[in-house]
Amino acid sequence: MSVRDRRYCIRYPFAADVELLDMESGAKAEGVTSDISMGGAFICTSKPLPSNTRIRVTMTRKDQKVEALGVVRIVKLRIGMGIEFIDVDAPYHEVLRRWVEQVSKSR
Repeated sequence: MSVRDRRYCIRYPFAADVELLDMESGAKAEGVTSDISMGGAFICTSKPLPSNTRIRVTMTRKDQKVEALGVVRIVKLRIGMGIEFIDVDAPYHEVLRRWVEQVSKSR
């Protein structure tokens, strides 16, 4: 079964700056989202974290920010990683919903 078959939310093209923090090692990484959904995102980065790594994700676009806990689900070397959101912090859930709504309407 492919990752696309396992997704429960449609992903839409979306660019936001991303900062990642590995919750176990404290390692940090940066990247840019290529797509986003209510359930996760793909993050383009030259240094993806290993599969199943638990992370804190901070996505920033213009003057808005979303913070969430996530887990790395798929890794594409030198390209990036697909992450699943485990818990979106309450104040940011509405911002994420608006982002997804805006890009879904623009298609």
